[in-house]
Amino acid sequence: MKGFLPRALHPGLQILMLLVLLVAGACVGYAVIFAWAKVGFGLSVPEVSKVMTYPAAFPQGWGLLMMAQGVLLFSACAGGALALASALGYSWAEYFNPRRLGAGWWLVAAALLIVVILPFMSTLIAWNAAVHFPAVLHEFEVWARASEDRAQNITQFLTRFSTNGRFLAALLVIALVPAVSEELVFRGVIQKNLVRWFSPHVGVWLGAAIFSAIHFQFFGFVPRFVLGLVLGYLYLWSGNILVSMAAHFTQNAFQLLILYLTQHGHFGWGFDPDATEALPWWLVVPSALLSVGLLYFLQERMSAPAAPTHMLTLSHRGIEVRSPKPSA
Repeated sequence: MKGFLPRALHPGLQILMLLVLLVAGACVGYAVIFAWAKVGFGLSVPEVSKVMTYPAAFPQGWGLLMMAQGVLLFSACAGGALALASALGYSWAEYFNPRRLGAGWWLVAAALLIVVILPFMSTLIAWNAAVHFPAVLHEFEVWARASEDRAQNITQFLTRFSTNGRFLAALLVIALVPAVSEELVFRGVIQKNLVRWFSPHVGVWLGAAIFSAIHFQFFGFVPRFVLGLVLGYLYLWSGNILVSMAAHFTQNAFQLLILYLTQHGHFGWGFDPDATEALPWWLVVPSALLSVGLLYFLQERMSAPAAPTHMLTLSHRGIEVRSPKPSA
């Protein structure tokens, strides 16, 4: 497949091109949203804007806002990343999966790591939520907290699971779509090109910082940055975007599941999934130790080069015998 951009295009120019394609994808997404709102909800463009600004005040608010979130994120992020790969002349698998998936258990292990690390992450969430900026930045702190409160209100509105259908829709829009779309952008394009431009570790750390900063939630920057590091190293070690997607999906889906179970009374001790307090130390310490152990295990297993499929090594009485590479 031949693209209209050279494959050797400078990493910085690839990232710049991605930004252009993200904007183009967002425009397509908004067109789809307004068309869908007209056909499905009978709303004009001004009415759509009003409903999306004050969704709780309209009966169509939940459905329209949930639909808009999924369409816009997928069209902008997934669409932009896939369009870039195509423009460079790559298939999506070739561009985002420089290595084939080594084993199916990699996906399970990546998901398990995310669950295991959650108690440790609660300490970072609690610390970051309580951070205060210097006096000179007081006005910025007030604005940032107000902005995050508004975002939190929207999230709480979307995650009121009065029916099983709403929960399933949330799994699709809030868990699966971001896991696919954001991983294609932040790990598949941005981190990949930062690694080419600088070095593997610099690429992962810069990519994680951009991933966290782009959410514009300053009082959750540190835990999201650490999550970005975990996702980044999983992609770096495995060379397969499905691994970081599995971990990202687990992060989102597990939180939604906890919310769903809480809202339906399955946590009788008054568990509050929206709280920012750290979990007890007797959960945090084992979480940290197990997470380090899992990361080391995955790094060792995923980073090991795969044996060539055309070569078999046999040992018999200390003699190594290799089968020849089959002819093309």
